[in-house]
Parts: sequence; structure tokens; C-alpha cells
Amino acid sequence: MNDSSWGAPAAGSGLGGPDQGPAPAGPAHDRHRAAQTRPMPIVPDVPAGGFQDDGHGRGAAHTGGPLFRDETPHEHPHEHPQEPMPSPVPPPEPSAAPAPRQKKSAGRDLGAAIGVGVGLGAVIIVSLFIWPPAFVGVIAVAVVVGLWELTSRLQERKAIKAPLVPLAVGGAAMVVAGYVRGPEGAWVAMALTALAVLVWRMTEPPEGYLKDVTAGVFAAFYVPFLATFVALLLTADDGPWRVLTFLLLTVVSDTGAYAVGWRFGRHKLAPRISPGKTREGLFGAVAFAMAAGALCMQFLIDGGTWWQGLILGLSVAASATLGDLGESMIKRDLGIKDMGTLLPGHGGIMDRLDSLLPTAPVVWLLLALFVGTG
Repeated sequence: MNDSSWGAPAAGSGLGGPDQGPAPAGPAHDRHRAAQTRPMPIVPDVPAGGFQDDGHGRGAAHTGGPLFRDETPHEHPHEHPQEPMPSPVPPPEPSAAPAPRQKKSAGRDLGAAIGVGVGLGAVIIVSLFIWPPAFVGVIAVAVVVGLWELTSRLQERKAIKAPLVPLAVGGAAMVVAGYVRGPEGAWVAMALTALAVLVWRMTEPPEGYLKDVTAGVFAAFYVPFLATFVALLLTADDGPWRVLTFLLLTVVSDTGAYAVGWRFGRHKLAPRISPGKTREGLFGAVAFAMAAGALCMQFLIDGGTWWQGLILGLSVAASATLGDLGESMIKRDLGIKDMGTLLPGHGGIMDRLDSLLPTAPVVWLLLALFVGTG
């Protein structure tokens, strides 16, 4: 029952029935009008003697009961007081249709990500097996772009000006020196690059010198020096197959972590660093990488055995996960989601190198221990 039914006077009590004309003005009338503005009482649906059907499906109030809650009821010695009845329950409204259950989303354009991944894979395979020095050039280009992304984000988000020119030149030289001169050449190039960063920054005012050169040396170690180990893998007699094994195991580890974590992930691995990663995803990365490692060591690497592949796959899963978490920590500190937008569906170059960079020295070291560096 809505409030409009209380606006018409009740029949048979002077408060209802046909229109009797305008009510006389006066204090009594004003008091009566004021009473109409007070809150209406809650009236039961059909209490005994409380309503009379008026023929229109509406109940008229019984004249013997109080209309308003602050009025005093008339005493009827032969009637028992009625117990209060519960308020009428409105008919249930039709419930809205339940919202369709949303499917899990990867948060990226999977079509673009797959297309870019296939394109990059084709460039890598062609350069790796047709002319290996071209693959060294691919590594150098990736290093320079990665350094540009990293230094740009540092300047935008933290006002840290790591000098890009000496980093780019020294980084490319570091990769080439590692391929031509081996580990000794890589170390010498790393030292010269750090020195160049210190000297280059001296051409600007001294404010912020320490943080700028510290970031520059860190960038030189994090991107080109770690990438040099990929070039070192290529120097072996079966170098292309070693590089392919390194790439396959890293990709398989990431794929296993994504597939298992997306389908079964319930327990967060490191929620403060990367909320999307789960323990179930880590188990998937380990299982996929160990299986792929056993196959690769048995069939692709000269002198390798399947049990060495199990150790290699386990190590790759650990290093790739730590590398991913490490870059996630950097991005959280910078307050960004991706390092760049160069690769649709992936982000930037650094977003693809995050797990590859720390994995390269691990694979190089284990293969050197298992089958040598020749």
C-alpha cells in the first residue's frame, strides 16, 4: 500500500466517501491538515474488523481504530485489544538475470602477441642458422633498444639521467667482443663501458652525478653484459643449437607458467611484486622446462644426456622466474606496467628480455660444465 491511498479520507467516518465540498477554514481545520502530514501507521493486510472492502480491491479503514499512531484509541470494554500485525510484505520483485560469468583474461591482445612472437622467432631462426654473425647483430640491436627503453623510463619516472650514448655504443661493443674474443673480451668491454659512463656524465652539472652514473653502470651490467652470454653460447661448435636450446627452454618455461597459472592458479607466488604469478604457475614452469630440457639435451646438444636436461630445465625455470620478478620489481618502483610499446601484445623489448637476460649465463655455465665450451 503506497502513501497515495492515505491521502483520501476513509469512507463512513467523515474521512471518506463522496466529495463534500471545501472544508471550512479555521484552527480546527488547520490542525486537521497538519495531522495529515504526520507519518502514516503500518496497517495489517486484513486484520479482523480492521478493513472493509470498498469494491475496488482496496480496504477502507475501520472507524473504531486509530488512524494515526499518536491518537488514543477508543476503549471498547467488550472487545479484546488486537495484537499488532506484521506489516504487509510487498510482492517479490522479479530478480534480475544473473550476470554472465566472465572468463579469465590474459590482460593482453593474444593475437598480436602470437603474431609478434612468430615474427621474432622467424628472424632469430633464419639469422641463427643461415649466418650466425647476423644473429650477433640481432642481439646488439635488441640490447640498444632495451637500453633506450630502460634509460627513458628512469628519466621519466625518477629523473635519473643515465647517459645513453656511451651505454649504447659500449653495449653493442660488449656483445661483439664476447663473440669475437670470448669472456675476456666481454669483461674488458664492460669495464670500458662503465668508465665511459663516468666520464660522459662529467660534462653536465654535478647535481645527481652519483645516482646517474650508478644507474648507468647498473644498466650496462643488466642489459648488454648479460646478453653477451648468448653470444658466448654461439661460439661453440654446436653454437646455434645451444642458443636454440636456451631460447626454447626459456619460452617453454614462460608458457608453462602462463598456461598452468591461468588455468589452476590459486595461491600467489609474490603478490607484492607480481600479483599475477602463482605457485601453481611456477610448478608448471618447472615441469614444462624439465621435460623440454631432457629432450633438448638428448637430441640437440652434442654429448648431452637426458638427466642433464632435467637439471638444466629446473635451473632455467628458476632463473627465468627470478628474472621476471626482478623486472617486475623495477617496474613497480617506476610505477609502470610495461617498459615500452614497441611490440604489440608484449610491451617493450625489455618486457621480452626480462627472463632471457638472467637465464643466459645460467645456461652457458651449465652447458660448459656438462659438455664443455668447444
